[in-house]
Amino acid sequence: MDNNENNRDRTENRTNNWNIGEILIRVLVTAIVVGIAAFLTPGFSVDNLWSLILAAVVIAILDYLVQKFTGVNATPFGRGITGFIVAAIILYATKFIVPGFNISVWGAIIGALVIGIIDVIIPGDAM
Repeated sequence: MDNNENNRDRTENRTNNWNIGEILIRVLVTAIVVGIAAFLTPGFSVDNLWSLILAAVVIAILDYLVQKFTGVNATPFGRGITGFIVAAIILYATKFIVPGFNISVWGAIIGALVIGIIDVIIPGDAM
């Protein structure tokens, strides 16, 4: 098998075999990563813990839907520039869904970069 087939198999297994434990871990890791990114990124803020948790749930759902319907992995370094752009769009779209989640266009772009860097540091397919 070449590298593309391995990635495709791993992505298919990841999207087809979701259980409640994986979903909770994914939301928890997403909340931590988004909190760190909001702290480090200008133009990106989260008002309180509930907004952070709700934003993590919304981001996880949007990521799942994008991955399910388009096949694009929305991690910033998961699929190159396409994944980076999709991650920035998901961050910016979350602004309109979650009260207390404030982000500018530049904040979404820089936030996607910060999330991508954190995603490289965190082992495994947590995000």
